[in-house]
Amino acid sequence: MLVLNLPSHTASQIKLAIGGIFLPLFGLSKTTQELARTGSNAVLPKSEFIRQNELLRQTNEVYRIRAMQAEGVFRENERLRQLLNWRQEPQHSLWNLKLARVVGHDPANWWHAVQIDLGSRDGVRTNMTVLVPEGFVGRIATVGLTRSEVMLIGNPNCKVSAAVEAGRIPELGVITGGAGPIDESLVTLSYLASPGNLKAGETVRTSGDGGLTPANIVIGQVAEQARLTEIGYAEVRVKLAVNLDSLEEVWVLLQ
Repeated sequence: MLVLNLPSHTASQIKLAIGGIFLPLFGLSKTTQELARTGSNAVLPKSEFIRQNELLRQTNEVYRIRAMQAEGVFRENERLRQLLNWRQEPQHSLWNLKLARVVGHDPANWWHAVQIDLGSRDGVRTNMTVLVPEGFVGRIATVGLTRSEVMLIGNPNCKVSAAVEAGRIPELGVITGGAGPIDESLVTLSYLASPGNLKAGETVRTSGDGGLTPANIVIGQVAEQARLTEIGYAEVRVKLAVNLDSLEEVWVLLQ
């Protein structure tokens, strides 16, 4: 009764002093609640953490691949504006990607092929592009119900139209196969018209010619000076951006 009858200012000061006494208890209560919440999170099953980590990794790979697509579109638009004074940018839809696991390797690597765990029931068709965030891997060669065979770049049957940014106008050519049995990370870029424009280290990308493979997927880098062949065109070796011997998962670009 005495406290209630005190002036408001004095009563506020007393309430403040009394509240200060209990602050450590309030802090302890909050800390206890935080510990309980943290403890409940800590008892999540390990499988759930693995699942979440795998989902984040796959999402990150999709964004890396789409960033490669966006970079290629930007470069294409810039080049077209320079050449044609083009003002309107074309509309590009995002790639429809589906994750596949590599379930079989060619033991001798004679055929430059791997098998994946996607088939016709998953929407996979022949000649679809296969890639990873680092770049181009190959194309679907044969399709079964639940499995498919991927023909890797470097396989003589996996010819890919390619372009090298060697100035305002790209230098065009075709990846015709491996550069030899000694180093399987090298492929040959053939049918070049102006080899003098190429320099070691320049990026080689898919050109999109032919319609089988979209443009602007990284293939690798020019590894050496171009050389003339006996029949008049030039060719150069390209160091692949993807390590084909360590493929575990790939992305299929669905139609």
